[in-house]
Amino acid sequence: MTQEALRLSAVRKVYPGSPPVEPVRGVDLVVRAGEQVAVVGPSGSGKSTLLHLAAALERPTSGEVVVDGLAVAGLSDADLSAVRAHRLGVVFQQFFLLETMTALANVATGLLYRGLPSARRRAAATTALDRVGLADRATHRPAQLSGGERQRVAIARAIVGEPALVLADEPTGNLDRETGTAVVDLLLQLGAQGTTLVVVTHDPAVAGRLPRTVRLVDGRVVSDVGGPS
Repeated sequence: MTQEALRLSAVRKVYPGSPPVEPVRGVDLVVRAGEQVAVVGPSGSGKSTLLHLAAALERPTSGEVVVDGLAVAGLSDADLSAVRAHRLGVVFQQFFLLETMTALANVATGLLYRGLPSARRRAAATTALDRVGLADRATHRPAQLSGGERQRVAIARAIVGEPALVLADEPTGNLDRETGTAVVDLLLQLGAQGTTLVVVTHDPAVAGRLPRTVRLVDGRVVSDVGGPS
């Protein structure tokens, strides 16, 4: 049986208020190792909240989130940080690069919580930049890079630790169509090399390039097309 990279079982997220807001309402989802999955849905459907739950950036109100075989709901904050450091890579629409650092140094920050010596972090970051086609831009700072190059640096930072799962939240949202297509090309290349991908997107052209599409409406999965039988 193929290993599961991600399992969500009856996951709910409720934010207190008057009235309370429930962006994720009892989601069941399994992503097997090596899959490439698009999560789509209208604005406000719960896509980004679902990704944050899968990335252990937020805790579910109820239900279970299992990442690479590890149930994360009951873990301490320190243990959650370890999960994010060792098992997950996350790419956001906003690049979140440190402007004072080079591309190489930004990628190396993805390994800070692993306790590796600086030389090993730099070597791994060099390899990750090469994988995304930016080895020749390693010494450039974000202001010297195009939007597409900055997103590639962010992707390199997400994959530098060779995580079991890479989650991307609207990774082409700040890019023009041509640059966005190139970024999706890169993600699919990583998928072909065995990286498990979950990509949240509002763009049907992006979703159409991934083999599996999960659609959310009002916080619930309403269709799941292309997954393994």
